[in-house]
Amino acid sequence: MTEDIYRVLDGLAIHYTVTEHEAAFTVEQADHLYGHLPGAHSKNLFLRNKKGDRHYLVVVESRKQVDLKALRGALGESTLSFASPQRLMASLGLHPGSVSPFGLINDRDKAVRVVMDRDLLACDVLNFHPNVNTATLSLSRSDFERFLEHCGHEVRMMAFDGAAVP
Repeated sequence: MTEDIYRVLDGLAIHYTVTEHEAAFTVEQADHLYGHLPGAHSKNLFLRNKKGDRHYLVVVESRKQVDLKALRGALGESTLSFASPQRLMASLGLHPGSVSPFGLINDRDKAVRVVMDRDLLACDVLNFHPNVNTATLSLSRSDFERFLEHCGHEVRMMAFDGAAVP
């Protein structure tokens, strides 16, 4: 069962605003629908290693490219690929197109490894899907960091400048 992100955020006394919009499946669609919102926007990738025994949620600034070959080297993996919709649902309780760090509330075993773009967390306001791609939730960096602490996942910070660097 997936948890309600609004209930969790309210319980943590985290202030946020919600902007509803049409479904956005790509960064280009997102720019058109809610790119005008102040703050940083993200691209969220749910990846798996070759054996399928490790999963990664990679959260980067929306305009950046992610070099999977460089990322796999930085993470010590021989291969990284996009995880299936079934793995995404089983791990984060999300559907494709709705991948968001807010899905971490559904990973009770803390099995998903989180990789965050260092530049993204340098912004004062952050925008993410609230586990559905028909809305965007905006919150402060400090409130987002408090949410991450609540989830209990270890977060690996990385620089993404076209290639991943530890």
